Amino acid sequence: MKVAFAGLGVMGFPMAGHLAAAGHEMAVFNRSPEKAARWVAAHGGRTGTTAAEAAAGAEVFVLCVGNDDDVRRVVAEALPAMAPGGVVVDHTTTSAVVAREMAALAAKDGRAFVDAPVSGGQAGAENGQLTIMCGGEAAAFARIEPVIGAYAKATRLMGGPGSGQLTKMVNQICIAGVVQGLAEGLHFATRAGLDPQAVYEAISKGAAQSWQMDNRWKTMSEGKFDFGFAVDWMRKDLGLVLDEAGRNGAALDMTAMVDGFYAEVQAMGGRRWDTSSLVARLEKP
Repeated sequence: MKVAFAGLGVMGFPMAGHLAAAGHEMAVFNRSPEKAARWVAAHGGRTGTTAAEAAAGAEVFVLCVGNDDDVRRVVAEALPAMAPGGVVVDHTTTSAVVAREMAALAAKDGRAFVDAPVSGGQAGAENGQLTIMCGGEAAAFARIEPVIGAYAKATRLMGGPGSGQLTKMVNQICIAGVVQGLAEGLHFATRAGLDPQAVYEAISKGAAQSWQMDNRWKTMSEGKFDFGFAVDWMRKDLGLVLDEAGRNGAALDMTAMVDGFYAEVQAMGGRRWDTSSLVARLEKP
C-alpha cells in the first residue's frame, strides 16, 4: 500500500519504520529535512519537501505532529494530494474539536479521517507495542487497522470522529492520578525511614500494583527522570482535558490539581523531565 508519514519525532520515526518493515511503499515528511533524510537512509522510501509532496497518491496518510494547529496545517495541505478515497490517520494528541473539524474537511474532499492517539510512549513506538484509540467511520477504521497494526499491540474504534481523542483524555486523567499517588507513596516511605525497594516488593503484587509502579518506582526513588513522556507534553494534554471538561461539565478536581503540580515541576527546571518527576517537587528542599 502507498503510505505517507508526516512527523518523524521520537514516536513517529520508529512508527514509520515499522510501516516500512511491513512492506508498504513509504514517503515521509518532516519539518526538519535532515531527519527525513536520515529516516530514508535507514528504511528506504522517499522524502517529500512538503506534506503534499509526501502525500501524493497515498492511500493512507499518517501524521504524528505537535498540536491542533499543526494538524490543521498538515492535513489541509496533504488531503488534495492523496489518492481518491484515501484515509488520514492522526496519531497526534489533540482536541476532539479539531478531530471533528478534520473529519468534516476530509469528507468534503472525498477522503476519510481517523483520530488515533496512542499510549505506550517511546518504548511502545520502538517495540511496536502501542495501544491506539480511534475515532471515525467504521469503514475507514477497517481499512487502516491492518496498516497501523504494524506498531500496535491493541487498536479499538471508540466511536465517531473525536472519540479517540476523548478516550486518550481519559487515559491521561488516570495516569495523572496514579503518578501523583505513586509520588506521594514513595515520599511517605522515605520520610518514614522505610527501604523503598522493600516497600515496592511488598506492595507491588497487591491492589496498589500499576504499570507506573512497576516501571517508575525505582527510577523515581533514584531521582532519575529521563524516561520518555515529558512534563511539557503532559501539561499540553492535561490542558486539552481541562478544556474539554469545561465544555462537558466533568468535575476534574484531581486532574486540575496535578496539572498545577506539573507547573511547579516546570518552574523547577523540569520541563523535559518525564511525568514521574512529580516526586521531585515533594523532595525539594
